Amino acid sequence: MKKRLAIIPARGGSKRIPKKNIKDFCGNPIISYVLEAVKSSNLFDTIHVSTDSNEIAKVVKKLGFSVDFMRKDELSDDYTPIMPVLKWVLEQYKNKGESFDEVAIIMPCAPFIESNDLLKASNLLKENNLNKPVLAVSKYSAPIEWAFSMGEQGALYPMQKEMLEKRSQDLNEYYFDTGSFAFFSSQYILNSSNAGISSSYIGSIIDKYKAVDIDNLDDWKFAEAIFYGINQLKSEK
Repeated sequence: MKKRLAIIPARGGSKRIPKKNIKDFCGNPIISYVLEAVKSSNLFDTIHVSTDSNEIAKVVKKLGFSVDFMRKDELSDDYTPIMPVLKWVLEQYKNKGESFDEVAIIMPCAPFIESNDLLKASNLLKENNLNKPVLAVSKYSAPIEWAFSMGEQGALYPMQKEMLEKRSQDLNEYYFDTGSFAFFSSQYILNSSNAGISSSYIGSIIDKYKAVDIDNLDDWKFAEAIFYGINQLKSEK
């Protein structure tokens, strides 16, 4: 039976949103929503929050989850890619006599992710015999061929001028990395170098509202509005 590890990377010292990973989001620390989704999926033998912050570790433990070891400072700056962090975590568990077949990284500021999203991604990884990592993606709301760049005084410049007259139904659909989660085989992580970027990902599509990227306070307010809207709809049913 395969062993699975969930890693939630929650570095301290966020600048645009102070204490972002444990900031109150609609009544609870934002990291709590992901932790509950991971737990309720019943997929994982071990759930590890990778952090360098004692404050975050304290909140996580209060929520009933573990931080088996703290992340070292060299892997905690603003420029560290995530793949070296995953590799280091696996190596720490190996030193403790524990090994895993599959590893999922689930970002702490993805409060709309549900257990069924994780189960779907895990199944995709299994269907591909763990050979290709699985990435959470969502569909662009508008054709990327209609994109503009913006110059001085708000001047718009079409990136593909010849495509502006095309109907949306005549254009291909494209998907983007939501930054929510990804599933890997442990071997893929251990064999990776640097950022571990690969073109061989399998896409696991999630709903658009779950794909909100909380990067600044405007994003945060937008996500809260979605959260309250969803709960309002549920209460009206």
